[in-house]
Amino acid sequence: MKKFGVKLGFLAVVLLSIVLLQACKNDNASIVKIFVRSASNDVVQGARVVIIGDVSSNPPTMAYVDTVYTNASGYASFNVQPYYDAAGEEENPVAYFDIIAQQGEKQTSGSIRSRVHTTAIETVVLPN
Repeated sequence: MKKFGVKLGFLAVVLLSIVLLQACKNDNASIVKIFVRSASNDVVQGARVVIIGDVSSNPPTMAYVDTVYTNASGYASFNVQPYYDAAGEEENPVAYFDIIAQQGEKQTSGSIRSRVHTTAIETVVLPN
């Protein structure tokens, strides 16, 4: 009977440890939001926004490219969690991306720093 009690106690400790470790996992996605505005500060809908991993940054960012069009609110939202999954969240918690925004003949560029499990926001302005 004493052995059963020890086994049951050990099993309870193991199960409690697993539950606590799962509770510590961060499930927030890593998001990059790019707002595109005109030179007169109007939101720009339908602009093509491209983010490119800056491989020459310090620390270096893995090669990564994604394209999204701005919505009616004038921003493009990128889920960069797949980047962090591939790069390793623990080893690479920060990434740097170059931004290219274009609508018609107008084009602008910028850059943004992203951290794992957070939302990074940047605004770029298209010229007149």
